[in-house]
Amino acid sequence: MGGEGISRRGILRGGAALALGGAALGGAGTLSRLARAAATPTDGVPDRYYIFCYFGGGWDILMSLDPRDPAVFTNGNIATTRIQPNYEQVSAIPVATPYQDVLGDGSMFLGPFMGELAAQADRLCVVRGLSMDTVTHEVGRRRFLTGKPPSGLTARGSSTDTWFASQLGAAAPVPNLSIRVESYNTGDLPNYATALRTNGIDDLLRVLKPAGPTLGSLEERQLDLLLAHTAACPEAERSALWRSSETSRSKAQEMVTQGLSSLFDFRASTPEMLALRDLYGIDGTSATALRSSAAMAAMAATAIMSGTSRAVSVQIVSRSLDTHFTNWATDQGPTQAEAFTAIARMMNHLDATPHPDGSGDSWLDRTVVVGFSEFSRTPLMNATGGRDHALVNCCLLAGGNIAGGKVVGASSNIGMNPLPVDLGTGAACALDAQLAVGCPEEPGVEVIRPEHVLQALYHEIGMTDDPADLRVAPLDAIFRG
Repeated sequence: MGGEGISRRGILRGGAALALGGAALGGAGTLSRLARAAATPTDGVPDRYYIFCYFGGGWDILMSLDPRDPAVFTNGNIATTRIQPNYEQVSAIPVATPYQDVLGDGSMFLGPFMGELAAQADRLCVVRGLSMDTVTHEVGRRRFLTGKPPSGLTARGSSTDTWFASQLGAAAPVPNLSIRVESYNTGDLPNYATALRTNGIDDLLRVLKPAGPTLGSLEERQLDLLLAHTAACPEAERSALWRSSETSRSKAQEMVTQGLSSLFDFRASTPEMLALRDLYGIDGTSATALRSSAAMAAMAATAIMSGTSRAVSVQIVSRSLDTHFTNWATDQGPTQAEAFTAIARMMNHLDATPHPDGSGDSWLDRTVVVGFSEFSRTPLMNATGGRDHALVNCCLLAGGNIAGGKVVGASSNIGMNPLPVDLGTGAACALDAQLAVGCPEEPGVEVIRPEHVLQALYHEIGMTDDPADLRVAPLDAIFRG
Protein backbone atom coordinates (compact mmCIF):
# COMPACT_ATOMS: atom_id res chain seq x y z
CA MET A 1 0.00 0.00 0.00
CA GLY A 2 1.22 3.51 -0.76
CA GLY A 3 1.40 6.37 1.67
CA GLU A 4 -2.00 7.76 0.64
CA GLY A 5 -3.95 4.62 1.53
CA ILE A 6 -4.98 3.11 4.84
CA SER A 7 -2.54 0.33 5.70
CA ARG A 8 -3.57 -3.02 7.12
CA ARG A 9 -1.47 -2.25 10.21
CA GLY A 10 -3.22 1.09 10.59
CA ILE A 11 -6.65 -0.51 10.45
CA LEU A 12 -5.79 -3.18 13.01
CA ARG A 13 -3.86 -0.86 15.31
CA GLY A 14 -6.19 2.11 15.30
CA GLY A 15 -9.57 0.49 14.81
CA ALA A 16 -10.08 2.57 11.69
CA ALA A 17 -12.37 0.11 9.98
CA LEU A 18 -15.35 2.42 10.31
CA ALA A 19 -13.51 4.72 7.91
CA LEU A 20 -13.80 2.08 5.18
CA GLY A 21 -16.54 3.36 2.96
CA GLY A 22 -16.89 6.45 5.13
CA ALA A 23 -15.95 8.90 2.40
CA ALA A 24 -18.98 7.95 0.38
CA LEU A 25 -21.34 8.37 3.31
CA GLY A 26 -19.91 11.52 4.80
CA GLY A 27 -17.23 10.00 7.01
CA ALA A 28 -17.08 7.71 10.03
CA GLY A 29 -19.65 9.80 11.89
CA THR A 30 -22.39 8.78 9.46
CA LEU A 31 -21.49 5.12 9.78
CA SER A 32 -21.44 5.43 13.57
CA ARG A 33 -24.92 6.95 13.55
CA LEU A 34 -26.17 4.21 11.25
CA ALA A 35 -24.69 1.51 13.49
CA ARG A 36 -26.17 3.07 16.63
CA ALA A 37 -29.56 3.42 14.98
CA ALA A 38 -29.55 -0.28 14.10
CA ALA A 39 -28.84 -1.28 17.70
CA THR A 40 -32.20 -1.80 19.38
CA PRO A 41 -31.70 -4.34 22.19
CA THR A 42 -34.27 -4.45 24.95
CA ASP A 43 -33.39 -4.28 28.64
CA GLY A 44 -31.43 -7.30 29.79
CA VAL A 45 -30.87 -8.62 26.26
CA PRO A 46 -27.28 -8.59 24.97
CA ASP A 47 -26.64 -6.40 21.95
CA ARG A 48 -25.85 -9.16 19.46
CA TYR A 49 -25.05 -9.45 15.79
CA TYR A 50 -24.56 -12.74 13.93
CA ILE A 51 -22.46 -14.03 11.05
CA PHE A 52 -23.14 -17.57 9.85
CA CYS A 53 -20.38 -18.99 7.63
CA TYR A 54 -21.54 -21.98 5.59
CA PHE A 55 -18.95 -24.47 4.29
CA GLY A 56 -20.96 -25.92 1.40
CA GLY A 57 -20.61 -29.52 0.30
CA GLY A 58 -19.70 -31.31 3.51
CA TRP A 59 -16.34 -30.66 5.14
CA ASP A 60 -13.79 -33.29 6.20
CA ILE A 61 -13.40 -32.61 9.93
CA LEU A 62 -10.31 -34.82 10.12
CA MET A 63 -8.64 -32.06 8.11
CA SER A 64 -9.68 -29.34 10.52
CA LEU A 65 -11.98 -29.38 13.56
CA ASP A 66 -11.78 -33.03 14.73
CA PRO A 67 -8.43 -34.56 13.69
CA ARG A 68 -6.77 -37.74 14.89
CA ASP A 69 -3.14 -38.42 15.69
CA PRO A 70 -1.75 -40.27 12.64
CA ALA A 71 0.81 -42.00 14.86
CA VAL A 72 -2.07 -43.68 16.71
CA PHE A 73 -4.70 -43.98 14.00
CA THR A 74 -2.65 -45.75 11.35
CA ASN A 75 -3.64 -47.60 8.21
CA GLY A 76 -2.50 -50.75 9.97
CA ASN A 77 -5.28 -50.61 12.58
CA ILE A 78 -8.21 -49.17 10.64
CA ALA A 79 -10.05 -52.47 10.91
CA THR A 80 -10.29 -51.71 14.65
CA THR A 81 -10.56 -47.93 14.78
CA ARG A 82 -12.54 -47.44 11.56
CA ILE A 83 -10.74 -44.10 11.29
CA GLN A 84 -8.23 -43.30 8.53
CA PRO A 85 -6.72 -39.81 8.71
CA ASN A 86 -4.67 -40.53 5.55
CA TYR A 87 -2.76 -37.28 5.90
CA GLU A 88 0.15 -38.77 3.99
CA GLN A 89 -1.97 -38.83 0.83
CA VAL A 90 -2.93 -35.15 1.05
CA SER A 91 -1.25 -32.74 -1.34
CA ALA A 92 0.96 -30.07 0.25
CA ILE A 93 0.10 -30.06 3.96
CA PRO A 94 0.99 -26.50 5.02
CA VAL A 95 2.05 -27.21 8.62
CA ALA A 96 4.88 -29.17 10.20
CA THR A 97 2.53 -31.61 11.93
CA PRO A 98 -1.01 -32.42 10.82
CA TYR A 99 -2.13 -32.90 14.44
CA GLN A 100 -1.71 -29.44 15.96
CA ASP A 101 -1.71 -28.77 19.70
CA VAL A 102 -2.92 -25.23 19.05
CA LEU A 103 -3.10 -24.05 22.68
CA GLY A 104 0.07 -25.83 23.80
CA ASP A 105 -1.60 -27.60 26.72
CA GLY A 106 -3.18 -30.61 25.02
CA SER A 107 -6.74 -29.27 25.42
CA MET A 108 -7.42 -28.57 21.73
CA PHE A 109 -5.95 -30.33 18.73
CA LEU A 110 -6.82 -29.08 15.27
CA GLY A 111 -6.07 -30.46 11.82
CA PRO A 112 -3.59 -29.24 9.22
CA PHE A 113 -5.96 -27.01 7.21
CA MET A 114 -7.19 -24.44 9.71
CA GLY A 115 -5.29 -21.64 7.94
CA GLU A 116 -4.73 -18.49 9.98
CA LEU A 117 -7.61 -19.39 12.28
CA ALA A 118 -5.38 -21.89 14.11
CA ALA A 119 -3.56 -18.92 15.66
CA GLN A 120 -6.88 -17.73 17.11
CA ALA A 121 -7.74 -20.98 18.86
CA ASP A 122 -8.08 -19.11 22.16
CA ARG A 123 -11.15 -17.40 20.67
CA LEU A 124 -12.76 -20.57 19.30
CA CYS A 125 -15.34 -22.90 20.78
CA VAL A 126 -15.23 -26.12 18.76
CA VAL A 127 -18.33 -28.30 19.07
CA ARG A 128 -17.66 -31.93 18.15
CA GLY A 129 -19.82 -35.02 17.90
CA LEU A 130 -22.87 -33.29 16.40
CA SER A 131 -25.35 -35.76 14.95
CA MET A 132 -26.98 -34.69 11.68
CA ASP A 133 -29.20 -37.78 11.25
CA THR A 134 -28.80 -37.47 7.47
CA VAL A 135 -26.30 -37.81 4.65
CA THR A 136 -28.35 -35.70 2.21
CA HIS A 137 -26.96 -32.25 1.39
CA GLU A 138 -30.29 -30.42 1.39
CA VAL A 139 -31.53 -32.06 4.58
CA GLY A 140 -28.33 -31.43 6.54
CA ARG A 141 -28.04 -27.84 5.38
CA ARG A 142 -31.68 -27.00 6.14
CA ARG A 143 -31.51 -28.67 9.53
CA PHE A 144 -28.59 -26.45 10.52
CA LEU A 145 -30.32 -23.37 9.12
CA THR A 146 -33.61 -23.92 10.95
CA GLY A 147 -32.80 -26.27 13.82
CA LYS A 148 -35.44 -28.71 12.58
CA PRO A 149 -35.25 -31.83 10.43
CA PRO A 150 -36.93 -31.04 7.10
CA SER A 151 -40.08 -32.70 5.87
CA GLY A 152 -38.55 -34.68 3.05
CA LEU A 153 -36.37 -32.02 1.44
CA THR A 154 -38.62 -29.13 2.47
CA ALA A 155 -37.40 -26.89 5.29
CA ARG A 156 -39.71 -26.65 8.30
CA GLY A 157 -39.91 -23.36 10.13
CA SER A 158 -38.12 -20.07 9.72
CA SER A 159 -34.34 -20.03 9.69
CA THR A 160 -32.22 -18.82 12.56
CA ASP A 161 -31.08 -15.64 10.81
CA THR A 162 -34.73 -14.68 10.35
CA TRP A 163 -35.49 -15.25 14.02
CA PHE A 164 -32.56 -13.07 15.08
CA ALA A 165 -33.51 -10.33 12.63
CA SER A 166 -37.08 -10.38 13.91
CA GLN A 167 -35.90 -10.02 17.51
CA LEU A 168 -33.13 -7.44 17.06
CA GLY A 169 -33.12 -5.95 13.59
CA ALA A 170 -36.22 -3.83 13.01
CA ALA A 171 -34.19 -0.62 12.76
CA ALA A 172 -31.45 -1.98 10.48
CA PRO A 173 -31.74 -1.12 6.76
CA VAL A 174 -31.23 -4.78 5.81
CA PRO A 175 -31.91 -6.74 9.01
CA ASN A 176 -31.17 -10.10 7.41
CA LEU A 177 -28.64 -10.48 4.58
CA SER A 178 -28.09 -13.88 2.98
CA ILE A 179 -25.23 -14.35 0.50
CA ARG A 180 -25.40 -17.60 -1.50
CA VAL A 181 -27.22 -19.31 1.38
CA GLU A 182 -30.87 -20.30 1.75
CA SER A 183 -33.03 -18.45 4.26
CA TYR A 184 -36.63 -18.98 5.28
CA ASN A 185 -39.52 -17.00 6.70
CA THR A 186 -42.53 -19.28 6.85
CA GLY A 187 -44.84 -16.38 7.58
CA ASP A 188 -44.72 -16.55 11.35
CA LEU A 189 -42.24 -13.65 11.59
CA PRO A 190 -42.40 -10.01 10.44
CA ASN A 191 -41.80 -9.32 6.79
CA TYR A 192 -38.84 -7.03 7.56
CA ALA A 193 -36.98 -10.04 8.98
CA THR A 194 -37.09 -11.92 5.67
CA ALA A 195 -33.60 -12.21 4.22
CA LEU A 196 -32.40 -10.11 1.34
CA ARG A 197 -30.91 -12.97 -0.66
CA THR A 198 -28.04 -12.17 -2.98
CA ASN A 199 -25.58 -14.14 -5.07
CA GLY A 200 -22.58 -11.94 -4.29
CA ILE A 201 -21.27 -8.42 -4.31
CA ASP A 202 -22.49 -7.37 -7.77
CA ASP A 203 -25.93 -8.74 -6.99
CA LEU A 204 -26.10 -6.74 -3.77
CA LEU A 205 -24.95 -3.57 -5.52
CA ARG A 206 -27.77 -3.89 -8.04
CA VAL A 207 -30.26 -4.04 -5.17
CA LEU A 208 -28.82 -1.13 -3.20
CA LYS A 209 -28.34 1.30 -6.06
CA PRO A 210 -31.35 3.36 -7.21
CA ALA A 211 -32.69 2.16 -10.53
CA GLY A 212 -33.47 4.60 -13.32
CA PRO A 213 -35.28 6.49 -14.55
CA THR A 214 -35.60 8.65 -11.44
CA LEU A 215 -38.16 11.30 -10.61
CA GLY A 216 -37.39 14.75 -9.32
CA SER A 217 -37.16 15.25 -5.58
CA LEU A 218 -40.54 16.97 -5.39
CA GLU A 219 -42.25 14.21 -7.37
CA GLU A 220 -40.54 11.57 -5.20
CA ARG A 221 -41.83 13.20 -2.00
CA GLN A 222 -45.33 13.55 -3.39
CA LEU A 223 -45.42 9.93 -4.50
CA ASP A 224 -44.13 8.73 -1.11
CA LEU A 225 -46.78 10.77 0.69
CA LEU A 226 -49.49 9.37 -1.55
CA LEU A 227 -48.39 5.77 -1.00
CA ALA A 228 -48.01 6.24 2.76
CA HIS A 229 -51.44 7.94 3.00
CA THR A 230 -53.06 5.16 0.97
CA ALA A 231 -51.43 2.48 3.15
CA ALA A 232 -52.93 4.15 6.24
CA CYS A 233 -56.53 3.94 5.02
CA PRO A 234 -58.86 1.46 6.79
CA GLU A 235 -59.00 -0.94 3.85
CA ALA A 236 -55.21 -1.15 3.71
CA GLU A 237 -54.95 -1.55 7.49
CA ARG A 238 -57.23 -4.58 7.31
CA SER A 239 -55.15 -6.24 4.59
CA ALA A 240 -52.15 -8.26 5.74
CA LEU A 241 -50.85 -8.34 2.16
CA TRP A 242 -51.12 -4.56 1.86
CA ARG A 243 -49.33 -4.01 5.16
CA SER A 244 -46.59 -6.41 4.14
CA SER A 245 -46.19 -4.66 0.80
CA GLU A 246 -45.96 -1.24 2.43
CA THR A 247 -43.32 -2.52 4.86
CA SER A 248 -41.31 -3.92 1.95
CA ARG A 249 -41.64 -0.65 0.02
CA SER A 250 -40.45 1.38 3.00
CA LYS A 251 -37.47 -0.92 3.58
CA ALA A 252 -36.53 -0.85 -0.10
CA GLN A 253 -36.67 2.93 -0.13
CA GLU A 254 -34.53 3.06 3.00
CA MET A 255 -31.92 0.81 1.41
CA VAL A 256 -31.48 2.83 -1.77
CA THR A 257 -31.58 6.31 -0.20
CA GLN A 258 -28.89 5.77 2.45
CA GLY A 259 -26.05 5.31 -0.01
CA LEU A 260 -25.30 1.80 1.28
CA SER A 261 -24.09 0.62 -2.11
CA SER A 262 -20.84 2.57 -1.71
CA LEU A 263 -19.96 0.41 1.30
CA PHE A 264 -19.90 -2.70 -0.89
CA ASP A 265 -18.32 -1.31 -4.04
CA PHE A 266 -15.23 -3.47 -3.63
CA ARG A 267 -14.04 -2.60 -7.14
CA ALA A 268 -13.60 1.07 -6.24
CA SER A 269 -10.05 2.45 -6.29
CA THR A 270 -10.55 4.62 -3.22
CA PRO A 271 -7.99 4.39 -0.40
CA GLU A 272 -10.65 2.78 1.80
CA MET A 273 -11.39 -0.01 -0.65
CA LEU A 274 -7.74 -0.57 -1.45
CA ALA A 275 -7.12 -0.98 2.28
CA LEU A 276 -10.07 -3.35 2.67
CA ARG A 277 -8.89 -5.56 -0.19
CA ASP A 278 -5.40 -5.58 1.30
CA LEU A 279 -6.67 -6.41 4.78
CA TYR A 280 -8.56 -9.48 3.57
CA GLY A 281 -6.14 -10.47 0.82
CA ILE A 282 -8.71 -10.02 -1.96
CA ASP A 283 -6.64 -10.58 -5.09
CA GLY A 284 -7.92 -7.91 -7.46
CA THR A 285 -11.40 -7.02 -8.63
CA SER A 286 -12.18 -9.80 -11.10
CA ALA A 287 -15.39 -11.80 -10.77
CA THR A 288 -13.34 -14.70 -9.37
CA ALA A 289 -11.65 -12.51 -6.76
CA LEU A 290 -14.97 -11.08 -5.64
CA ARG A 291 -16.42 -14.56 -5.13
CA SER A 292 -13.47 -15.69 -3.02
CA SER A 293 -13.70 -16.58 0.67
CA ALA A 294 -11.88 -13.35 1.45
CA ALA A 295 -14.46 -11.23 -0.39
CA MET A 296 -17.37 -13.04 1.25
CA ALA A 297 -15.87 -12.45 4.71
CA ALA A 298 -15.26 -8.77 3.94
CA MET A 299 -18.83 -8.42 2.70
CA ALA A 300 -20.24 -9.95 5.89
CA ALA A 301 -18.10 -7.83 8.19
CA THR A 302 -18.98 -4.66 6.28
CA ALA A 303 -22.70 -5.37 6.57
CA ILE A 304 -22.39 -5.85 10.33
CA MET A 305 -20.00 -3.01 11.23
CA SER A 306 -21.80 -0.43 9.12
CA GLY A 307 -25.04 -1.20 10.95
CA THR A 308 -26.58 -2.36 7.69
CA SER A 309 -27.52 -5.82 8.99
CA ARG A 310 -28.09 -7.69 12.24
CA ALA A 311 -27.65 -11.18 10.81
CA VAL A 312 -25.55 -12.19 7.81
CA SER A 313 -25.36 -15.67 6.34
CA VAL A 314 -22.65 -16.32 3.78
CA GLN A 315 -21.38 -19.31 1.85
CA ILE A 316 -17.76 -18.84 2.81
CA VAL A 317 -16.10 -21.47 0.59
CA SER A 318 -15.24 -20.56 -2.98
CA ARG A 319 -15.87 -24.09 -4.29
CA SER A 320 -17.76 -27.16 -3.13
CA LEU A 321 -16.31 -29.49 -0.51
CA ASP A 322 -18.18 -32.49 -1.94
CA THR A 323 -15.01 -34.47 -2.62
CA HIS A 324 -15.93 -38.10 -3.33
CA PHE A 325 -13.01 -38.71 -5.66
CA THR A 326 -9.30 -37.95 -5.94
CA ASN A 327 -10.13 -34.26 -5.68
CA TRP A 328 -10.31 -34.95 -1.94
CA ALA A 329 -6.50 -35.00 -1.78
CA THR A 330 -6.06 -31.75 -3.72
CA ASP A 331 -9.16 -29.64 -2.97
CA GLN A 332 -10.68 -30.46 0.42
CA GLY A 333 -7.91 -29.13 2.64
CA PRO A 334 -6.94 -25.97 0.72
CA THR A 335 -10.59 -24.98 0.26
CA GLN A 336 -11.19 -25.21 3.99
CA ALA A 337 -7.95 -23.38 4.80
CA GLU A 338 -8.85 -20.50 2.48
CA ALA A 339 -12.21 -20.11 4.22
CA PHE A 340 -10.79 -20.41 7.75
CA THR A 341 -8.18 -17.77 6.92
CA ALA A 342 -10.93 -15.46 5.67
CA ILE A 343 -12.83 -15.97 8.94
CA ALA A 344 -9.65 -15.26 10.92
CA ARG A 345 -9.14 -11.95 9.11
CA MET A 346 -12.79 -11.08 9.56
CA MET A 347 -12.49 -11.72 13.29
CA ASN A 348 -9.35 -9.57 13.47
CA HIS A 349 -11.22 -6.81 11.65
CA LEU A 350 -14.18 -7.05 14.05
CA ASP A 351 -11.88 -7.15 17.07
CA ALA A 352 -9.85 -4.12 15.95
CA THR A 353 -12.91 -1.96 15.41
CA PRO A 354 -14.61 -0.30 18.42
CA HIS A 355 -18.36 -0.50 18.61
CA PRO A 356 -19.67 3.06 18.22
CA ASP A 357 -21.69 3.18 21.44
CA GLY A 358 -18.68 4.27 23.51
CA SER A 359 -18.72 1.16 25.72
CA GLY A 360 -15.18 0.15 24.83
CA ASP A 361 -16.43 -3.10 23.29
CA SER A 362 -15.17 -4.17 19.91
CA TRP A 363 -17.48 -5.40 17.19
CA LEU A 364 -16.25 -8.94 17.92
CA ASP A 365 -17.47 -8.50 21.52
CA ARG A 366 -20.96 -8.01 20.08
CA THR A 367 -20.88 -10.41 17.11
CA VAL A 368 -21.26 -14.20 17.26
CA VAL A 369 -19.54 -15.99 14.38
CA VAL A 370 -20.73 -19.52 13.55
CA GLY A 371 -19.02 -21.86 11.07
CA PHE A 372 -20.91 -24.96 9.92
CA SER A 373 -21.44 -27.48 7.14
CA GLU A 374 -24.28 -29.88 6.38
CA PHE A 375 -22.34 -32.94 7.61
CA SER A 376 -18.83 -34.31 7.59
CA ARG A 377 -17.16 -36.92 5.45
CA THR A 378 -16.57 -40.56 6.27
CA PRO A 379 -13.54 -41.37 8.44
CA LEU A 380 -12.60 -44.14 5.99
CA MET A 381 -11.50 -43.54 2.42
CA ASN A 382 -13.71 -44.88 -0.36
CA ALA A 383 -12.64 -46.94 -3.37
CA THR A 384 -12.28 -43.86 -5.59
CA GLY A 385 -9.75 -42.00 -3.45
CA GLY A 386 -12.17 -39.68 -1.69
CA ARG A 387 -14.58 -39.67 1.24
CA ASP A 388 -18.37 -40.01 1.23
CA HIS A 389 -21.03 -38.47 3.49
CA ALA A 390 -21.08 -39.14 7.25
CA LEU A 391 -23.72 -38.51 9.92
CA VAL A 392 -21.32 -36.88 12.37
CA ASN A 393 -20.45 -33.19 12.25
CA CYS A 394 -18.77 -30.26 14.01
CA CYS A 395 -19.28 -26.54 14.21
CA LEU A 396 -17.25 -23.62 15.52
CA LEU A 397 -18.29 -20.47 17.34
CA ALA A 398 -16.46 -17.28 18.35
CA GLY A 399 -17.18 -13.75 19.50
CA GLY A 400 -19.79 -12.34 21.84
CA ASN A 401 -19.98 -14.37 25.05
CA ILE A 402 -18.72 -17.56 23.40
CA ALA A 403 -16.18 -19.46 25.50
CA GLY A 404 -12.88 -19.33 23.62
CA GLY A 405 -10.21 -22.02 23.76
CA LYS A 406 -12.80 -24.69 24.50
CA VAL A 407 -13.80 -28.03 22.98
CA VAL A 408 -17.38 -29.12 23.59
CA GLY A 409 -18.34 -32.73 22.97
CA ALA A 410 -16.44 -35.42 21.06
CA SER A 411 -16.76 -38.09 18.43
CA SER A 412 -15.83 -41.62 19.41
CA ASN A 413 -12.43 -43.17 18.70
CA ILE A 414 -14.13 -46.04 16.89
CA GLY A 415 -15.80 -44.85 13.72
CA MET A 416 -16.13 -41.23 14.90
CA ASN A 417 -19.70 -41.63 16.17
CA PRO A 418 -21.36 -38.83 18.21
CA LEU A 419 -21.00 -39.23 21.98
CA PRO A 420 -23.52 -37.92 24.53
CA VAL A 421 -22.51 -34.56 26.01
CA ASP A 422 -23.20 -32.82 29.31
CA LEU A 423 -25.06 -29.76 28.04
CA GLY A 424 -23.83 -27.63 30.93
CA THR A 425 -20.13 -28.50 30.97
CA GLY A 426 -19.56 -29.71 27.42
CA ALA A 427 -17.84 -32.90 28.58
CA ALA A 428 -18.36 -35.97 26.40
CA CYS A 429 -19.69 -39.03 28.18
CA ALA A 430 -18.17 -42.42 27.37
CA LEU A 431 -18.00 -45.78 29.11
CA ASP A 432 -14.23 -45.97 28.66
CA ALA A 433 -11.28 -43.62 28.95
CA GLN A 434 -10.48 -44.06 25.25
CA LEU A 435 -13.83 -42.51 24.20
CA ALA A 436 -14.71 -45.55 22.16
CA VAL A 437 -18.21 -46.30 23.48
CA GLY A 438 -20.76 -43.67 24.47
CA CYS A 439 -22.70 -43.77 27.72
CA PRO A 440 -26.51 -43.98 27.79
CA GLU A 441 -28.34 -40.70 27.29
CA GLU A 442 -30.29 -39.04 30.09
CA PRO A 443 -31.74 -35.54 30.61
CA GLY A 444 -28.90 -33.04 30.39
CA VAL A 445 -26.50 -35.61 28.89
CA GLU A 446 -27.55 -35.97 25.28
CA VAL A 447 -26.25 -36.55 21.79
CA ILE A 448 -26.17 -32.99 20.49
CA ARG A 449 -27.65 -31.76 17.23
CA PRO A 450 -27.65 -28.35 15.56
CA GLU A 451 -30.80 -27.35 17.44
CA HIS A 452 -28.99 -27.60 20.79
CA VAL A 453 -26.50 -24.99 19.60
CA LEU A 454 -29.16 -22.73 18.10
CA GLN A 455 -31.34 -22.99 21.20
CA ALA A 456 -28.44 -21.73 23.32
CA LEU A 457 -28.04 -18.69 21.04
CA TYR A 458 -31.78 -18.03 21.26
CA HIS A 459 -31.78 -18.29 25.06
CA GLU A 460 -28.97 -15.73 25.32
CA ILE A 461 -31.16 -13.00 23.82
CA GLY A 462 -34.20 -13.88 25.90
CA MET A 463 -36.00 -16.31 23.58
CA THR A 464 -36.40 -18.83 26.40
CA ASP A 465 -39.97 -19.98 25.70
CA ASP A 466 -38.89 -21.88 22.57
CA PRO A 467 -40.70 -19.76 19.96
CA ALA A 468 -38.82 -21.58 17.19
CA ASP A 469 -40.21 -24.89 18.50
CA LEU A 470 -36.85 -26.67 18.64
CA ARG A 471 -37.92 -28.84 21.62
CA VAL A 472 -34.43 -29.29 23.05
CA ALA A 473 -32.45 -27.87 25.94
CA PRO A 474 -29.73 -25.30 25.17
CA LEU A 475 -26.07 -26.27 24.91
CA ASP A 476 -25.02 -23.74 27.54
CA ALA A 477 -21.45 -25.08 27.53
CA ILE A 478 -20.63 -22.86 24.53
CA PHE A 479 -20.77 -19.72 26.71
CA ARG A 480 -18.26 -18.22 29.13
CA GLY A 481 -19.04 -18.65 32.80
